[in-house]
Amino acid sequence: MESVKIKMENDKSKFKNEFKKRLYQWVIKLINFVDTLPKDSTSEVMSKQLVRSGTSILANYIEANSASSKRDFINFFTHSLKSANESKVWLTLLRDTDKGGKNELKWLLEELSEIANILASSLLTLKNKR
Repeated sequence: MESVKIKMENDKSKFKNEFKKRLYQWVIKLINFVDTLPKDSTSEVMSKQLVRSGTSILANYIEANSASSKRDFINFFTHSLKSANESKVWLTLLRDTDKGGKNELKWLLEELSEIANILASSLLTLKNKR
């Protein structure tokens, strides 16, 4: 029984590390994508907002992992999810106004949807609503 518990904890730890790496890679690709956007005034505003909200997903996730209480942990996760939802808006606007590469936007949006789903699912678990 004890070995099952240890395996579950190892799996949970492995998942958390893999998710953090996945999120970090998404942010790196986002930053590189933003650097390729046109330099017109609309793109400049949207790219600044996108970098702010996109990097906030990662920053709040990292902060959650060093939170001092469950309440703080949930708050940081909630902010991370909100930033993910905001980033979806900016990416969708860029896609729908034909700014930026279609393939990059498609990948960023798909990956972000998966990231947001993981965050939302984690929040439901944390709030005991599952």
